Amino acid sequence: MLSSFFRFAFIALAAAGAAACASSRSLDQSLSDIGGDAQIKGVLLADRSHDYSDIDLTLYEGRLLLTGTMRSETGREKLIANARKAEGVEEIINEVLIDDKTSFGQGFEDARIDKVLRAKLIGDNNVTSARYKIAVSKAVVYLIGAAPTQAELDRALKLAAEVPGVEKVVSHVAVALASGAQSPR
Repeated sequence: MLSSFFRFAFIALAAAGAAACASSRSLDQSLSDIGGDAQIKGVLLADRSHDYSDIDLTLYEGRLLLTGTMRSETGREKLIANARKAEGVEEIINEVLIDDKTSFGQGFEDARIDKVLRAKLIGDNNVTSARYKIAVSKAVVYLIGAAPTQAELDRALKLAAEVPGVEKVVSHVAVALASGAQSPR
């Protein structure tokens, strides 16, 4: 059992290292996101007061994007309060809708949109796909990440908008400025 844990930990660290190299992110940033993601999921699993099963958590360099649906404003507020408890979360981006749970058919469609967009980003020579994380909820594509130029971000947004079935694209991608700082869009 302990051997399995160490094997899993080694694979997770290797994957984080590969992701950090591919996306120009540091290993420390990638590991921090992995740890923060696990911590948030643990807090949500421990909280039985609300149903968080329709919530997606997307963490990128300390910025947590919350998407999906909650049935009440009270539930959404509790979700945000729980997310604030996690170490490494510097900013919470709340895109959670108050609505009915996503239907099975819509969930399947959202997964299809996600896969098609990932393939388009990977296959495009003008976009470094590892710089972007994707969340899809009720046919709305949310992008979070860090683009080196406005032109690359514009290309990624265009690719997302062209996926059949996408109703809207929302960007929370930071664009590098000439000074090396980043600005969220």
